[in-house]
Amino acid sequence: MDKLAEFTENRPRLFGLAYRLLGEATEAEDVLQDAYLRWEASGPVEVPAAWLTKVVTNLCLSRLGSARARREKYVGPWLPEPVLTEDGRLGPLETAEQRESVSLGVLLLLERLTPPERAAFVLREAFGYRHAEIAEVLDVGEAHARQLYRRARAHVSEPRRRFTASTAHREEIVLRFLAAAAEGDLAGLERLLAEDVVVWSDGGGKVTAARRPVLGPSRVARFVAALAADPRAAGLDVTIRTVNGEPAVVFHEAGSLYMVLSFDLDGDRVAALHAVLNPDKLAYAAAQAL
Repeated sequence: MDKLAEFTENRPRLFGLAYRLLGEATEAEDVLQDAYLRWEASGPVEVPAAWLTKVVTNLCLSRLGSARARREKYVGPWLPEPVLTEDGRLGPLETAEQRESVSLGVLLLLERLTPPERAAFVLREAFGYRHAEIAEVLDVGEAHARQLYRRARAHVSEPRRRFTASTAHREEIVLRFLAAAAEGDLAGLERLLAEDVVVWSDGGGKVTAARRPVLGPSRVARFVAALAADPRAAGLDVTIRTVNGEPAVVFHEAGSLYMVLSFDLDGDRVAALHAVLNPDKLAYAAAQAL
């Protein structure tokens, strides 16, 4: 198999890895371009998949340091870039664990980790790597790789919710939420919200968005109802798409992607809403939606 064919065969897995590590689809594409240049210039490689995984992981680790510095100066809450996943863009998402590994909520939790911890967690949780294999990728001892994973899991596992409901049930909750919002039904909205519900809005200073999270069922219900009652909402095209493995609401205005609203569900309740409005963050999904 020639170099291009080998890389193309591995590309979907490598993109899924880079996206999970960076939380940014456009950056993940840039990493894959850099990885291909290195792959094309390399000599004979005994196990191409392992070689490429190591290169992509380390390219991402190099970028995570500067990414953290940029995010500290970001205007308002920072959210990962949404990706439409109906075409398998991020690999198989058939199980709750696979969907969870790319949800915006979990990707946001991964921001708490150091770059090596994030790599250990993603390689183990999303791709099933053994600790010895993770150690090889990260150039550390196996004991250190285990420690990185344990620390990562301790930081991430406690606050996250497992996705157990069926796809049809999750879509039903989203539809009920939309109906209550459109009707201005505050009581109906509150019944759908968890006690610790939170709304995160990412406008990046480019468009109007809440600069701070909105907390609690009453405040979130009023916030959502006010947005739905805004005259601008009447001109939006609203569809439900699969985004990062979960049903999400996609809003278009005059043919352009305006917002992606994703849901973290806890049983029958909405535990978190992630609203991405920053046009830069929507560029990848907008290209997918064409």
